Amino acid sequence: MKDLVLIGGGHSHAIVLKMFGIKPLPGVRLTLISDVLHAPYSGMLPGHVAGFYDYDECHIDLRSLAEFARCQILIDRAIAIDFNKNLVICQTRPPVNFDLLSVDIGSTPATLSVPGAAEYAIAAKPVPEFLASWNQVISERQNHPEKPLRIAIVGGGAGGVELALNMQYRLGKEEGRRKREEGRGKKEEGKRKREEGRGKKEEGRRKREENLENFSSEIHLFHSGAELMQGHNQRVRRRLKEILISRGIQLHLKEKVCVVKKIERETNPQFHTDYQLSCKSGLELECDSIFWVTQASAANWIRESGLAADSNGFMQVNDCLQSVSHPNVFAAGDIAAMVNYPRPKAGVFAVRQGKPLFENLQQFLLEKPLKPFAPQEQYLGLIGTGNKRAIASRGNFMWESRLLWYWKDWIDRQFMQKFSNLPKTRNTK
Repeated sequence: MKDLVLIGGGHSHAIVLKMFGIKPLPGVRLTLISDVLHAPYSGMLPGHVAGFYDYDECHIDLRSLAEFARCQILIDRAIAIDFNKNLVICQTRPPVNFDLLSVDIGSTPATLSVPGAAEYAIAAKPVPEFLASWNQVISERQNHPEKPLRIAIVGGGAGGVELALNMQYRLGKEEGRRKREEGRGKKEEGKRKREEGRGKKEEGRRKREENLENFSSEIHLFHSGAELMQGHNQRVRRRLKEILISRGIQLHLKEKVCVVKKIERETNPQFHTDYQLSCKSGLELECDSIFWVTQASAANWIRESGLAADSNGFMQVNDCLQSVSHPNVFAAGDIAAMVNYPRPKAGVFAVRQGKPLFENLQQFLLEKPLKPFAPQEQYLGLIGTGNKRAIASRGNFMWESRLLWYWKDWIDRQFMQKFSNLPKTRNTK
């Protein structure tokens, strides 16, 4: 019996589990080490932030997937690999033996270089922690609609821009709901006040409008570069900048955040902000929440375990998704850096790597030649603008349409459908 251990429940490993369920390999024992039972699908997360998808619609149920693949699932976090004994060291449970290892743990935004960021900013990944913080923001907004809200987002790449637009849409939706509820109450009050005089009614309307203006949400987007979304063409960058400005999102370009700190107050007034970020230029901003969506970084234990890694700590793999330093270790998704095919960290590559990873894991176990894989040079980026519209970006091409959002929605739902309604019987040949 050979032990194949999968670390992480990313997109590639979800596909690997599905394919092992369809095409099992006799004599192979599967184990998945994951710190979550429900793996987020990156393609639908911005829509979840905007309120278009509920939790189940944008998360893969790893437990049912593991059951389908007859895979043991261990809820824990890998923190090291002992290659002398072929053991995965876990955070809380005993070490796990392996003959063959595959890693798909994604990445996290780099925060270590900015004092206070790791302690006080909310990183976009790991996703469960990010979503918990975002849900808390929404809950506070619903329970205390009168409280001013100021959010800072650090990082002007595609992730930061899309997050800003979807957050702004959701907060606007919550505020709109509050205004409608106030409007209904004021309508009843207006009927009564009409009897007291037209003048008082006009005065009441004016005061209500002033109050609504005073309690609107603010979103600030900080980016160290002169232009947003480097890597996309000029038309896409220009159009998204126009959309951000038109929606009242305040842009701070060429502003490098250098310090994040918690504001210590002697008193606890009803309306206050908790954090402050400071930029190299001297700009300072107090805010309620800081979301961190900067350049991706890798888990430290990859390099510390002795695996070959690039300058950013990502595992270096060859064309077969095999570690260049350890033949019995494979990797896919954000954590993998293909030596011959450097690509940006995007979910589309993780999805495409799923099938080649499965095939090469089986080939390795069968002691057969591995199959090289070449990712596409360009990919179609569909950037949701938070209002059920999307912008398509590929090379020098740009297209904006509501139809694109519905197309993206269809693609994402088709992908998620692969992991629900799993076949009741499996091929056991």
